[in-house]
Amino acid sequence: MTNLKQGEFVGSLDCGTTYVDSREPLKSRGSTRFLVFDKYANIVAQHQLEYPQYYPEPSWHEQDPDELMESCDVCITEASKALEAAGWAKESIKVIGITNQRESAVAWSRKTGKPLCRLIVWDDSRTKNTVAHFEHKLQSVGIEVAPGQFKKGEEGVQALRELSGLPISTYFSAIKLRWMIDHHENVRKAHEEDDLLFGTVESWIVYRLTGGAQSNLHITDVTNASRTLLMNLKTLKWDPVLLKFFGIKDSVLPKIVSSSEVYGELAYGPLKGVKIGGIAGDQQAALVGNKCLKQGEAKCTYGTGAFLLFCTGEDIVQSKHGLLSTVAYQDGNGKPIYALEGSISVAGSAIKWLRDSMKMVSSASEVNSLADSVPDTGGVYFVTAFSGLLAPYWDPGAAGLLIGLSSYTTPAHIALATLEANAFQTRAILESMKLDSKADLKHLKVDGGMTNGDKVMKVLADIGGFTVIRPEMRESTALGSALLAGSAVRLHGWNISQPETLAEVNTKGSVNFTPSMPEPEREKRWQGWKRAIERSKGWEEGVDE
Repeated sequence: MTNLKQGEFVGSLDCGTTYVDSREPLKSRGSTRFLVFDKYANIVAQHQLEYPQYYPEPSWHEQDPDELMESCDVCITEASKALEAAGWAKESIKVIGITNQRESAVAWSRKTGKPLCRLIVWDDSRTKNTVAHFEHKLQSVGIEVAPGQFKKGEEGVQALRELSGLPISTYFSAIKLRWMIDHHENVRKAHEEDDLLFGTVESWIVYRLTGGAQSNLHITDVTNASRTLLMNLKTLKWDPVLLKFFGIKDSVLPKIVSSSEVYGELAYGPLKGVKIGGIAGDQQAALVGNKCLKQGEAKCTYGTGAFLLFCTGEDIVQSKHGLLSTVAYQDGNGKPIYALEGSISVAGSAIKWLRDSMKMVSSASEVNSLADSVPDTGGVYFVTAFSGLLAPYWDPGAAGLLIGLSSYTTPAHIALATLEANAFQTRAILESMKLDSKADLKHLKVDGGMTNGDKVMKVLADIGGFTVIRPEMRESTALGSALLAGSAVRLHGWNISQPETLAEVNTKGSVNFTPSMPEPEREKRWQGWKRAIERSKGWEEGVDE
């Protein structure tokens, strides 16, 4: 094309799991997107592509690393074409950022650069017995915090959390890697022979985009590394105490880098030579995209699962109420910024379950209208513990539970109970955050596909008792990695460490949802939810293999 305009744009490669939109029919495949933003966060061009998910056994969830990478390549190529079709030269893209599904685990060969097995997705819970093994190890043997010095029992649990910020759970990457080593012969052999490279999704994508085995750029950023159970939260390095406890060699792990710096360049494709300048796990990226960069600011992203992050600034806050301490972001060589996080494993995926498994609705949008057709749930509670419970409960043995059913119950009551489950779990996390931070959150910024439905937002405000703020432009995850990348090269004068430089970014309006439910009714339903949660807990018991 001739006479194309030259601009200054930043690209964002957003590699997620299941795409959820409560206004549209739910898609049951993974989704990769490449978006191009201008200095105001207007989307200039974009392309989205779905890729397959695999569920070979109950509670298993896998993806093919090569199919995932192919979707990334296609999205970059097609978005570049869309940019030119809009009259802009592809050279207008000056830098790209990457954001990814966190905790998902990828294993590949150092020699060949090829995957050794399918990747295990973040919400896969096949590792219950692996969790039971390490929980038992903590209780009986303990964790060796210094040569010959072991801490076990509750002391051991606290020692591990102080180092990593995390509890032992099916959720985190080290547990998935350990399962791969124990159950895939080729992964075990590669680990023993130092041919194994391990990483979360962004490690794999950067490795491939920059040339694979030829360049061998094997990195992860601090936000993703903080979700592995292997990184020391204070030093931001792989911790030898944690590596020894889980039996993992440090040679298989990527180099830990900041969230905003130039890591390398694309080795092929229409954007060959363009710098990669920003990396963040999807939820931390959404925190940045919502410009929640200061202590006390919070957001919640509702997609397949739901993830609430509360920025604690330069301080690591060790939760005493079931939340996680994690890295929010790090700007180059600057000090890391930390956050408290609460994670819900099932949010939008419960709507998918109503549609695909229970056949109660034919599209996701029907859930909203069906739920809106009844004034309440008729006493029904739905604990959506399809793969155990995450924050603040942390029970991998919890099971999904529909309780309070009677001959009066209709699909409409169950639909509303599904939306309320999301709200109750959000409130549980916020109650814990209030106790840990000594701050009462007055409003909550939200994003993610599930927030497109007004009914979902009204239920959240009523059950939570707080104002819900939904921005007009809700591509916060992609925008976050774009801001980190732009900041690395000071595009548009952006500087993540100076939030005032982002003043012109995403200034479009928002919609506020305020609670209308009377406080006595809210409290009555909250007490009912707590009773339902107790009945869900401990249904399945992990076995130490």
